[in-house]
Amino acid sequence: MIGFKYQKLILLLFVVIAFSCNKNNDLTEDRPLAKVHNKFLYESEIVSLFNINITKEDSIIIAKNYISDWIKKQLMVGKAELNLNDESKDIEKQIEDYRSSLLIFKYKQELIKQKLDTVITDQEVENYYNEYSGNFILNHNIVKALYLKISKEAPDIDKLKRWYKSSEIEDLSRLEDYCYQYATKYDNFDDKWIPFNNLLIEIPTNIDDQERYLKYKKYIETEDDLFYFFVMINEYSLKSTVQPLEYAHLKIKSILLNKRKFAFIDELENTIYNDALNHNQFIIY
Repeated sequence: MIGFKYQKLILLLFVVIAFSCNKNNDLTEDRPLAKVHNKFLYESEIVSLFNINITKEDSIIIAKNYISDWIKKQLMVGKAELNLNDESKDIEKQIEDYRSSLLIFKYKQELIKQKLDTVITDQEVENYYNEYSGNFILNHNIVKALYLKISKEAPDIDKLKRWYKSSEIEDLSRLEDYCYQYATKYDNFDDKWIPFNNLLIEIPTNIDDQERYLKYKKYIETEDDLFYFFVMINEYSLKSTVQPLEYAHLKIKSILLNKRKFAFIDELENTIYNDALNHNQFIIY
């Protein structure tokens, strides 16, 4: 074992030296680096692993790992060849099927990239939503809200309580200025629906009946040892009701784009088939 390890180390050093000397020249002799049964790993297969700036030590590590992985792979292949029956080893058809499927997939993807119109208009989204709104049912409560987390050491908390509830432009401006200076968190989700649970995770409070709370409460004010927490709920939509169009918008765009892709591929396959049929490119016996 010691002799083998010594010989392997010398071999690895040789690989590094050979690479350093020959990296800008063609290899005149492709030397074997390892052998498993009747299969060889050659120097030419490993040279591409190294770049011009790599150190000798790193080269040894890379070469050693590669050779070790190659040996393990060949040993596993040998065991599989030895122990699997002929039927299990007959993978030519699987390989051909995989190659065909991969070629077809790549061809379709290239055509989709080149020729498919991927622009989905807002009107198309709205039309689909109106026709299939029953497919877009909420499985959780969602809200549009303003969320503030303020240190208890911050000044003018009473003013803040008044500002965040106000709809006056001046008060909203004061609130924004204040939050930029003192807020630990200032999230205005007024233009974005978010799951109510995501908001509650941020707040030290427990709301057992979310539906009732959302129907009859607009504000949440609570605190812990270090912070005040303020929430103003501007809009809500309840679990088991139809999703707002704005919330379902991205999902519908994805659905419409996939439908368009399927239609494009279906038309492509039919066109190729009919063209081949018209030109007698296949025969059905």
